[in-house]
Amino acid sequence: MRAPAPAIPRLAPVSFRLYDTATREVRDFVPLEEGKAGIYVCGLTVQSEPHVGHVRSAVNFDVLRRWLTVAGYDVQFIRNVTDIDDKILIKAAEQDRHWYNLAYAMKRELDKAYEALNVAPPTYEPGATGHIPEMLELIGELVARGHAYAAEDGSGDVYFDVRSWPAYGELTHQKIDDMEAAQDADPRGKRDPRDFALWKGWKKESEPETAAWPSPWGPGRPGWHIECSAMAEKYLGPAFDIHGGGVDLRFPHHENEQAQSRAAGHPFASYWMHNAWITTAGEKMSKSLGNSLLIPNVLERVRGIELRFYMVAAHYRSHVEFSYEALDEAATAFRRIEHFLERVGPMAGCSHPIPQAFRDAMDDDLGTPAAVAVLYDTVREGNRLLVDDPRDELAARASEVHGMLDVLGLHPADPAWAATDGGPDERLTHAVDVLVQGLLQQRADARAAKDFATADEIRDRIKAAGIEVEDTPTGPKWSVHGDGR
Repeated sequence: MRAPAPAIPRLAPVSFRLYDTATREVRDFVPLEEGKAGIYVCGLTVQSEPHVGHVRSAVNFDVLRRWLTVAGYDVQFIRNVTDIDDKILIKAAEQDRHWYNLAYAMKRELDKAYEALNVAPPTYEPGATGHIPEMLELIGELVARGHAYAAEDGSGDVYFDVRSWPAYGELTHQKIDDMEAAQDADPRGKRDPRDFALWKGWKKESEPETAAWPSPWGPGRPGWHIECSAMAEKYLGPAFDIHGGGVDLRFPHHENEQAQSRAAGHPFASYWMHNAWITTAGEKMSKSLGNSLLIPNVLERVRGIELRFYMVAAHYRSHVEFSYEALDEAATAFRRIEHFLERVGPMAGCSHPIPQAFRDAMDDDLGTPAAVAVLYDTVREGNRLLVDDPRDELAARASEVHGMLDVLGLHPADPAWAATDGGPDERLTHAVDVLVQGLLQQRADARAAKDFATADEIRDRIKAAGIEVEDTPTGPKWSVHGDGR
């Protein structure tokens, strides 16, 4: 079982501001209930293995959750899984396997990716197939209010009538007549080509019977958009604080979620947050482009903590052009931070205060680039103090580094990293450490006995093995040449 993340000290209430996609401006965060924050984030459709682009959203919103927790909020964080969908059915048929087997297997791969990047489990992670009754109830409300209708072609489809809701398009600031037709179902049963499916009638000839549930309109399965409305409202209520997801979900997914929920009389989300893409060759990273980078493959090159640092260092609303060169640079930079922590050892103590400049950066729309800059500056100052050896100031800087890394989910001592990075490389490092520490003790004994020839010989043996030894205020520290640790 995965060990729980270490407790992060809470700060006094802060003034957090975030960019609201709906209003297109940075707004003060004012929760519906003082001291509490309800967040719903659209998770993945589990049709295939997760790649770097998939997990960015999870990392970004994990940082949001951590920061609000530090700020003193009781956070309810819901992230769903879409485990029934056209794409899943198509992929499963191509692989000649049951759709639910594919979805389950890919969900397990997704869990491994989240754990590898220290994405904390949500308060709850609902799956679409477990919430069909809630979806049917919501569809029934929309039909009763005149905002949805059953197709007259006998397909069993039920559609949302976009022209029945005058505010349709308000999230993405579009006019109905300027929108493209919805591509989620055969348009023959629609009153308007932009109407979107709430319920999809079972296609007996092409779909397995297991992919259909009973409904007042005949057997079928839910449309994509109704899933999130029903699940968000079940666990967070008809009104909640923040709805998040990737920027590509703004339309049609989030536009349709908001329209159907508000048309049913539910206020829905107060704020909308969207993270940008990770791109390759200027295009969104996706399976269809054939340029995806699967998480296990990337983690053969860098550790999970280094990949997370690479993602966290960029602002969540900034598009990131992925390259291994940039990833390697981020990994090297993070190793310098780790090296500083190793040099100061236990000097930081148990209290981990957070610098005001870091707090200001995080409060400004989760400004992680500026926050990471504060982290760099603090490490740089700490390294300077290591030379001068003023203990109290050095301990203060070390404590601040610990506090900032806690917030970003990047603390090397977090048990989650031991669970994910404790493979063969980690065990080898431990074995080498035992051997080197033994030699260092022999060297210290020789120096104490004024046997400097033996001490120099031991030092040369260590150096010949490619290991550097540095004498620090807390004792000698070793690292592999060029490793930075």
